[in-house]
Amino acid sequence: MEAKHQTGLIWFNLDLRLIDNLTLIRAAKQCQQLVCCFIIDESWFKGNRYGLNGISEPRWRYIQQAIADLAASLQQHGQQLIIRKGQPTTEISTLISTLEIDAVYCSDDPGVYERRRWDTLVKRFPYISFERVSNHTLLTERELDFPLEDLPATYSAFRKRFEPLAETFPAGRALNRLSALPPMPQRTVPSNSVPFVEPSGYLKGGELAAHQHLNHYFDSNAPSRYKETRNALDNFADSTKLSAALALGNLSPRQVIDALRKYEQTQGANESTYWIAFELMWREYFHWYLRSYQEKVFKFSGIQGKKPATSFYPQRFAAWCKGQTPYPIVNACMHQLNQTGYMSNRGRQLVASCLIHELQLDWRYGAAYFEQQLIDYDVASNWGNWQYLAGVGADPRGSRRFNLDKQTQIYDPDGEFIKRWHGDQAVSQIDFTDAADWPLS
Repeated sequence: MEAKHQTGLIWFNLDLRLIDNLTLIRAAKQCQQLVCCFIIDESWFKGNRYGLNGISEPRWRYIQQAIADLAASLQQHGQQLIIRKGQPTTEISTLISTLEIDAVYCSDDPGVYERRRWDTLVKRFPYISFERVSNHTLLTERELDFPLEDLPATYSAFRKRFEPLAETFPAGRALNRLSALPPMPQRTVPSNSVPFVEPSGYLKGGELAAHQHLNHYFDSNAPSRYKETRNALDNFADSTKLSAALALGNLSPRQVIDALRKYEQTQGANESTYWIAFELMWREYFHWYLRSYQEKVFKFSGIQGKKPATSFYPQRFAAWCKGQTPYPIVNACMHQLNQTGYMSNRGRQLVASCLIHELQLDWRYGAAYFEQQLIDYDVASNWGNWQYLAGVGADPRGSRRFNLDKQTQIYDPDGEFIKRWHGDQAVSQIDFTDAADWPLS
């Protein structure tokens, strides 16, 4: 097919991979030469409305590893990854203007600010082609059997429309070979990238590491017992540990479902393997949830328009962030998060329940702290799940409160997790008032 465009700009964001990258494949087919870029958003390192200061060191380290891996992979195919740090709209505008770009490609991001930036660029450059590609989900918007404004009100209703997943996403659908990519002639340009740190941490970022982990996981028997182990607090092998790779697009969900189906064909399907697909669809639902509700996903009253009976207490929030609450299990989970950038599924539910119900705090501060800390931060899943637990989201049963003592007995009966992460350094009181604050009588 003859190229439609002379120079195409591929703006990598949630798709830091070469394999099964539909955006890259589309651009390579339609353009005579390519410019590949990644913009390090300067807002990541600034304070926000919740009084937090950018992204954590573990999360930033993971992102750097993923960028470096992508750059190395592109170099093997004769391509340079331009890395710029700044305001994304400004940096993309500069590249368009200076390099005579006539087409821009980007994976379809559900985020509110991200979509506003894209719309700004489209208006600013009406004479060039802009194309967003569904590259972060199992389904494309075209494959949904409803308009976005008619998204099912609950996850269960959404899931039932697309099950059985074996028929919806058959094995082999994923494009798992780089041979799917046509030649990618490059356009070399200066980069203002920042220096990268040496890889370390709980999980390693990048497509290569993600594929190694995917293969290792499905070469084991762990998928067959996933449902029984997924709520464990600290054993690395008890959950898939694929969420971070999916969040940055080091893997596509199509690749994961493909690996799962192949595992089931050889090892057999059971309730646990079903549950892996179930949770991939949970992730899928929240992507379209954010696309549908947009700004409402970040509002205190949520999509339901009802305000929780909570407020904001700086001392309580600081104690929760530092793992200095009266609840040992919560403290241990928060220490784990702060040190590694990761927390188990069960741990996330417990600390969220504590913030909302025990500490009576505005749920959005918890969601914002997770955004700062988690290496597997996904805007849709994170904010959608926090709304769900706060009772202002997609859960018809209302807010969910966990009995922390009971949960500790179930998931850490011998106190090993609490001891390992020093959760037993609990405090009896987290609200303090200086006598000088009281008015004179």
